[in-house]
Amino acid sequence: MAARPILSIVAIILLAGGVLLQLLVILSGAINSNPINKIFFLQGSTDGIDGSSVPNPARWTYFAICGERNGLNAQCRPVQAAIPFDPRRNFGTSMGLPDQLASGDAASTLYYLSRIAWAFFIIALFFAAVALLMSVIAIFSRLAAKFTGLVTIMALVCQAVACALMTAWTVIGRQAFRSNGQTATLGKYAYGFTWGAMACFLIATILLCIGGSKGKDDSYSKGSSFGRKRSTRSRGSFRDSESGRRVKDEYE
Repeated sequence: MAARPILSIVAIILLAGGVLLQLLVILSGAINSNPINKIFFLQGSTDGIDGSSVPNPARWTYFAICGERNGLNAQCRPVQAAIPFDPRRNFGTSMGLPDQLASGDAASTLYYLSRIAWAFFIIALFFAAVALLMSVIAIFSRLAAKFTGLVTIMALVCQAVACALMTAWTVIGRQAFRSNGQTATLGKYAYGFTWGAMACFLIATILLCIGGSKGKDDSYSKGSSFGRKRSTRSRGSFRDSESGRRVKDEYE
């Protein structure tokens, strides 16, 4: 079927695009180059925060807390895995922080939301990379397209969880800063790339599932038609031979 290779090729392109977007987000704070140095989840003012060693404003990226210079990440702290959104721990003080971020259940909730989101970004990238490798075989095999679609679904689910958790902690954090009279903004590139990767995985999943179903009904109908034609020819040959014998008997 010509439809399956076309759908699989489009799915490969989408998976590659989703993996690229995911990598750009994950590398933020670790690499200081364009466009990665534009990517951050949340930017908040540190005005009035005593003892803060982070430049004003502070940016939370995937691997580090950075400052800002000319709209770019600058003076990033050392790279740290699973960096949480916890200004009290990040800055080493609770003086001047919004009440929601200084202590209590809200601060703990944001801490765990950000750390769990960090993990799901990695898990989604893993499944997406595996699906990308498998998708090449899906061009030639309907069964491979189904398996690739299943792996892509796993990437989609994990990416959806990462998107939801990221949106939750960044929006709550922004509102906390603003309620304390401090400016805060969401990272448009982090949001765009994160949700864009999810859209790529979603469309790729649909295309792979459609490609995996292509060919089954058509092959069955072709096989059935062939069987009917063959059966008809057999019956016809039998009737012709019977007629031939009868005519021969009459002449004898």
